[in-house]
Amino acid sequence: MKAVVCEAWGLPDTLKVKELQDLEPAPGQVVIDVQAAGVNFPDVLIVQGKYQFKPELPFVPGSEVAGIIRSVAADVTTFKAGDKVIAFVPTGGFGQQLLAPLQALIPMPPGMDFETAAAITLTYGTSYHAIVNRAKLENSENMLILGAAGGVGLAAIEIGKALGARIIACASSDEKLEVCRQHGADVLINYSKEDLREAVKAATGGKGPDVIYDPVGGEYTEPAFRSIAWGGRHLVVGFANGDIPKMPLNLTLLKGASLMGVFWGEFTKRDPKGNAANMRQLLQWLHEGKIKPHISGRYRLEEAPQALNDMASRRVTGKIVVLPQSDC
Repeated sequence: MKAVVCEAWGLPDTLKVKELQDLEPAPGQVVIDVQAAGVNFPDVLIVQGKYQFKPELPFVPGSEVAGIIRSVAADVTTFKAGDKVIAFVPTGGFGQQLLAPLQALIPMPPGMDFETAAAITLTYGTSYHAIVNRAKLENSENMLILGAAGGVGLAAIEIGKALGARIIACASSDEKLEVCRQHGADVLINYSKEDLREAVKAATGGKGPDVIYDPVGGEYTEPAFRSIAWGGRHLVVGFANGDIPKMPLNLTLLKGASLMGVFWGEFTKRDPKGNAANMRQLLQWLHEGKIKPHISGRYRLEEAPQALNDMASRRVTGKIVVLPQSDC
């Protein structure tokens, strides 16, 4: 089988596509023929050795996949060869085959396509955990989303609308904001053209947003928090900007507001039952048409480094996927 291999920490261009031995399942495992793999910002960091954990070199990057079970270990009775599944794993996704433990598997709902299935676990799982479990967003509250056209941003828009909130989407271009509007955003702010604080003040009648969803960090975090409503909740989701902001903590006192960390990967380990319940709700909303991943790019396995470069340079709206079995 072919796979993208990271042999040394570095930029995506250093990754190599190599021919590897076919995989065999150990007890409690299955082998999946990967049909689609989601590309996420953590993948960019992992290959550079800059993420929260460092896999042992060499490794195959990619964590979010959908495919068809190729084989199962002798002790596996809940899945069989031919079953269509979704899997979220630490590494291994950017290959034609993936070894996955049973606890990483979710049966694919009937009628779902592989690209959609590979685009729902991390971005929607992160956003649901942030908005529902952490911020406890309520009906009719205002939620401000920074970097709203990215994968987690669009997921946050749809989840917020499903909960009855009013969504203020912020992005760096009118083209990206149009995608946000199509996914349900009520107010659009182009922070490359507008003063963020003034625009937020106008959008909320001076009250400020009840919840801020921040996967970006950098220069917009502090002005967004300075605009937050009394008792508001600022969700620290990530730092796609590359800069971890240093915010004056007296602002939390003055606003009676909370900074709330969001680490979905750790949540899935500490509360697997809670994460499973979240995924059931997301799949139900997907069935009802309340959420739908926006897939803006598809890449062959050999193009995976380019996919990661596009993600790193913030040229991506919504989700992009690698198709390991595809030649087109």
